[in-house]
Amino acid sequence: MKFDQRADSNPIDRLKVVGRAQDRIDGPLKVTGRAKYAYERHEAVPGQLYGYILGSGIACGRITDMALDDARRASGVVDVISTLDYEPVPLSDYNTANLFGGDEIQHYHQAIALVVAETFEQARAAAHLIRVDYNRTEGQFDLAAAAPSAPLYTNGEDDTGENRYGDFEGAYAASPVQLDAHYSTPDETHAMMEPHTTLAHWEGDTVTLWTSNQMIAWSKAALAKSLQMPAENIRLDSPFLGGGFGAKLFVRADAIVAALAAKKVGRPVKVTFQRPLVANNTTHRPATIQHIRLGADRDGRLLAIGHESISGDLPGGSPETAVNQTESFYAAENRLTAMRLAVLNLPEGNAMRAPGEAPGLMALEVAMDEMAEKLGMDPVDFRILNDTQVDPMKPDREYSERHMIECLRRGAREFGWDKRHTEPASQVEGDWLVGMGMAGGFRNNMLMKSGARVRLGPDGVVTVETDMTDIGTGSYTIIAQTAAEMMGLPLDRVKVELGDSDYPASAGSGGQWGAANSTAGTYAACVKLREQVAQKFGLDPAEADFTDGQVRQGKQSFALQGAAEDGELVAEDAIEYGDFGDKYLQSTFAGHFVQVSVNRFTGVTRIDRMLAVCDAGRILNPKSARSQVIGAMTMGAGAALTEELAVDTRFGLFINHDLASYEVPVHADIPHQEVIFLDEVDSASTPMKAKGVGELGLCGVGAAIANAIYNATGIRVRDYPLTLDKYLDRLPEVA
Repeated sequence: MKFDQRADSNPIDRLKVVGRAQDRIDGPLKVTGRAKYAYERHEAVPGQLYGYILGSGIACGRITDMALDDARRASGVVDVISTLDYEPVPLSDYNTANLFGGDEIQHYHQAIALVVAETFEQARAAAHLIRVDYNRTEGQFDLAAAAPSAPLYTNGEDDTGENRYGDFEGAYAASPVQLDAHYSTPDETHAMMEPHTTLAHWEGDTVTLWTSNQMIAWSKAALAKSLQMPAENIRLDSPFLGGGFGAKLFVRADAIVAALAAKKVGRPVKVTFQRPLVANNTTHRPATIQHIRLGADRDGRLLAIGHESISGDLPGGSPETAVNQTESFYAAENRLTAMRLAVLNLPEGNAMRAPGEAPGLMALEVAMDEMAEKLGMDPVDFRILNDTQVDPMKPDREYSERHMIECLRRGAREFGWDKRHTEPASQVEGDWLVGMGMAGGFRNNMLMKSGARVRLGPDGVVTVETDMTDIGTGSYTIIAQTAAEMMGLPLDRVKVELGDSDYPASAGSGGQWGAANSTAGTYAACVKLREQVAQKFGLDPAEADFTDGQVRQGKQSFALQGAAEDGELVAEDAIEYGDFGDKYLQSTFAGHFVQVSVNRFTGVTRIDRMLAVCDAGRILNPKSARSQVIGAMTMGAGAALTEELAVDTRFGLFINHDLASYEVPVHADIPHQEVIFLDEVDSASTPMKAKGVGELGLCGVGAAIANAIYNATGIRVRDYPLTLDKYLDRLPEVA
């Protein structure tokens, strides 16, 4: 189905099932332990062996020798595969770091061997018997040290590395009010509950991988390249994931070594990363150093916006795109954005929930608050004044829908912003300094081709098949809602099968694009199924009404399941956008409001209240959407206050590579969270008129917390996370 114009009225607009708060249909499976995660696929194939990965003990250099004999002789060991026995596997465009093979070490904890044994404990014990000799070489592990010489990042010959509109330098220099500030965000790890896991099994020349992966179609193609075999001989199955946040967008070493080992030993092999390898072997959110310059007239209108960011990655990698939102978020006739990329020998930097906007807004939205203070303006009013309804870099291109002002006004009203003390450090309640902060949220909406297959059985049950994944986000439910709405059925008459590469390729889960696109693909397939049903009954598909298990037109009425009485009906289609997606700037928006209390004596910060007002098109399932947003807000609290991968700049590793020392928020850290969704649809997005919301909930939260801490204490901290050591000695004196 081609989507090349704004959506007209369609069956989804009835909102009998879509748009209503629905319990997740996969919930009972999860709470009873019947959901099938990759490491628990005990029933999938008999004779499974356990693999344990040995990670490199250095960050840069080469392996000169690896002694495997003791490990091979250990109890229960079936075999050991060594990186020295393989050439480096070919990488897809989605990977930077070597996944396995060869003697070169590119980063700490790179997979260099896999012990395969009858039990996990035997494999783990034997792995510690491997002795490795290295030739260590010097590496660069310190972003601050590498930043001064980091070149502009360019993507192609025509890219100068700078994105400009107007005369930034001239307008900034002439601005009556100026802000020039630097900010930093640290390396972060995804810290999802389920590690990367794969069970691999060969049958002749075909291999099946039961794995934990967000993007099935991408990863099938990547594995075909890495294993140097036809894609049609590879099957991936990933019906449930225990979190991903971007860490499982791409193939990682677990899939490669499991497949190689299973082929060598002739038995199924399952591999899971131990927690330190999740931090050091997979991907992480890279640290940034950001420079923001704002120029405004004395009335508060921005005249110039400049945002430059430096991040690091392995050779051939890409930057953290922290300037993305600044190109489009606020009006100003003169603009400059640029990114610099330093070569670092740390583990690969790549996508983590809301890549770009999450760390970028942690800086931009603090800068906006600082500028509002310079101007003597309320932070909400300052942002409203600088709203734009067009793409500031391409003024001829309008936003498809933008209700940012309503997010801010509604949020301020509901949160009680008018009760905020405008003078920092002026609200004291017992031992606590109390403050309020806010920030804008922004995340672009991405349109991607997504397919599905739907089946109508003689029993009247509709089954949806697509390789879309559910990473804990509620994909099963919103896809079922879509099919139920389209076919006029209750939710319990729809069955959804996900995560199998034998099904039509979907958009996959990532980048906040999954929900809107995968449901649109399901919509397209259901349109075809409706046509088949109508044809069976001799009805006009455009006029037939599918309601309550019946298909009606005029005085005619038929039971839906009757269309399949002679055999199952099957329809398959995909949503495709062509150039239409570029006609408008499509984005999502939020207003984030936070109240904190900071202890006057100890400096301990306590979050008291959080509110997000979101503008993200039609909300398909308010219940699961709220869950997505409050989860993102919680992640934002961690980014603001506690989360930081500590880099050992001598040896090039993340020291706190476990959940004991990498501190994520716990229930006691998170107060009541409120989420409000604006009742606005976007007919330029998809036939569902929906956009993503899961990452929007994170974008801006960190800055709102930082701004609240400033309002409470009068101390401006520009380096995240806002830990005690950065402000304790500057707290207001206690009388």
